[in-house]
Amino acid sequence: MPDLKVAHVRQQGVDLIIAPLDRQFGYKTREAQQEIIDEIQLHSRSAGLAGTVVPVWDGGGGQMAFIAPRNWHAFFRSLNLRAVWANVNRELHW
Repeated sequence: MPDLKVAHVRQQGVDLIIAPLDRQFGYKTREAQQEIIDEIQLHSRSAGLAGTVVPVWDGGGGQMAFIAPRNWHAFFRSLNLRAVWANVNRELHW
C-alpha cells in the first residue's frame, strides 16, 4: 500500500483515524478489509497516532461507506467524503 492520507481527529473525547480509501475497498472480502485496517492501525501507531482506524470510501449513490464501531455509526452517517477530505491532516508512510 502506498502512502496514505488520513484525518486524525478527536471527537467526543475519542481519537479517530479516518482513512479515505479507494472505492474498490468496498468490494474486498471482510477478511481482506480487516487485513488492510490492521495494517493502517500498525502504521498509525508507528507514526505516533492514537485512535481507532475507520476506513471510509465511496459507497455509490452519493453515500459514504465506512467500517466503524457500532456506537459511531450515527456520527459517520452524518459525514460525507468531502468533510473527511477537508479534515485530512496526516500522512502515513509505508
